[in-house]
Amino acid sequence: MESLTAPKTLVDQAYDVILDAICTGTLKPGERLTQNDVAQRLNVSRQPIHNVLLTLKAQGFLREIGRRGLAVAPLDPKLFEAIYQFRSAVEPLAVRLAIPRLRPESIARGRNLIAQGHAATTSSDSRALVQADMDFHSFIYDVSGNSLILQTMRLNWQHLRRAMGEVLRLPKLSRRVWQEHEAILEAMIAGDAECAGRLIHDHVVLAYQDVRSTLPAVV
Repeated sequence: MESLTAPKTLVDQAYDVILDAICTGTLKPGERLTQNDVAQRLNVSRQPIHNVLLTLKAQGFLREIGRRGLAVAPLDPKLFEAIYQFRSAVEPLAVRLAIPRLRPESIARGRNLIAQGHAATTSSDSRALVQADMDFHSFIYDVSGNSLILQTMRLNWQHLRRAMGEVLRLPKLSRRVWQEHEAILEAMIAGDAECAGRLIHDHVVLAYQDVRSTLPAVV
């Protein structure tokens, strides 16, 4: 983890850095975190770190380990199952809401994301692959105009990041994912809500199967 600089508040910067370290595996499941140690590593005072650690605990990224304080929470297969169940219901809705709101600029944005995703599959950069995946789905949430979907899924995706790097590292699988993304977008552009909804539902179901098969390797 790196030292922090402005312009974000120290609390926001510390939250982003610690969360990223958890989601990318820099901080391993079970690794103990103390206010003093984290404050020293980030070169900040203990008070913002105290607030951040409490927030991350409430969000399920940290857990108490008795008098020893807090540690990075293990990956929870039940949480992943719940998130994918939620996604399988919400993302078809997001697609249906987004279709009538598509404009030339949003279509261009979507196609640019598809191009970036396909390009990412040619690299071994798991961080770029995960970010591209998140960006595409966030694009759909954003165009849907439903702020609750966007806000709720933003936190859920942080949990999913903890396993997705291993899933998308497989070239054949990552190429399939972006073929599915492209088919979803083209169905949306064509105005076919039924097809787009079915495609994204099936995409989420397959994604859960991929993550479920990978979880034992990363837990």
